[in-house]
Amino acid sequence: MPPIRPGQLDRTLRDRVAGGAFFFYGDEDFLREQAVDQVVAAYLDPATRDFNFDQLRGGDVTADDLASIVATPPMMAEHRVVVVRDAQGLSVKAREVVEAVSKAPDPGLILVVSASIPSASKAKFYDELKKRAVSVEYGQLSQDDAPGWVMETAREELGVEVDPEAARALVGGIGVDLGHLGSELRKLAAYAQDRKRVTLDDVRAVGGIVPRQDRWAWFDMISERRFREALETLPILLESGENGVGLVIGMGGQLLKVALVCAGGQQALERELKPFQKWMARRIVPVARKWTLPEVDQALAELLRTDRLLKSASLNDRQAIEELLLRLWAIGRTQAAA
Repeated sequence: MPPIRPGQLDRTLRDRVAGGAFFFYGDEDFLREQAVDQVVAAYLDPATRDFNFDQLRGGDVTADDLASIVATPPMMAEHRVVVVRDAQGLSVKAREVVEAVSKAPDPGLILVVSASIPSASKAKFYDELKKRAVSVEYGQLSQDDAPGWVMETAREELGVEVDPEAARALVGGIGVDLGHLGSELRKLAAYAQDRKRVTLDDVRAVGGIVPRQDRWAWFDMISERRFREALETLPILLESGENGVGLVIGMGGQLLKVALVCAGGQQALERELKPFQKWMARRIVPVARKWTLPEVDQALAELLRTDRLLKSASLNDRQAIEELLLRLWAIGRTQAAA
């Protein structure tokens, strides 16, 4: 069967089958572990958990022990759950056991396999699992995905709304560490209590590390054509660890979103946004009215020019980005004079 999207796992677990195999793979360990917990909660009877739950590590279990464990029937319960983490460490013989189970699982067995597939691996083991098991890929979230993950997690798991500025500040201060972000969200939800909304002020009050200049807010300045403010706050961004190439990439991503709206409207943008970035559409659409498609094309050409300068000329990051902002500002003044 083809892999399903992460968001479809809940629906799959609601339509429980008598027995089966699940394969969770990808570089985002936190999300894979969450998925494992979901399956365990869906199939395992808490009253008989001690009798019907085995947790194994791929590098520690032998093929014979694994075969014996998966062959053990449920005791006083409908299902038995066996979790194999770090499946990339399984021996060849142990992999054969897993493949056999995934092809024809016993009715009462739920086998959950979790792995971070090595980048250069050509092993057929993983392809077979993707075909036979309910499989979901959990790729590592990018910095641009993380605020959306914060907002979605807070809404679905904690019942609170997190303002985009607050989500961005959390990610800006913590980074893409989902475990740490989740812990901070729980604190913020408790602090917000009956308001059911977390604001930037809440993040400050609870002691979160709020960047002096939010990188995403700075990119918003670019799409909103607030170039004077962007110039004034550029040194703060660079002092916080940003670099010229990274800022050019970020501006490029922002302006490409604007270009999609200019060319095809809101639907064109929503089709291209990643799942955790869908919320951006309601912010990009209004500011896209400040641009025409030819102006965006000109701005993107300026970004390409600056990228080449950063990689080949003697200009430092601040000089190159300041020159870029002035050239982008000129595009805006030309429009205003027309």
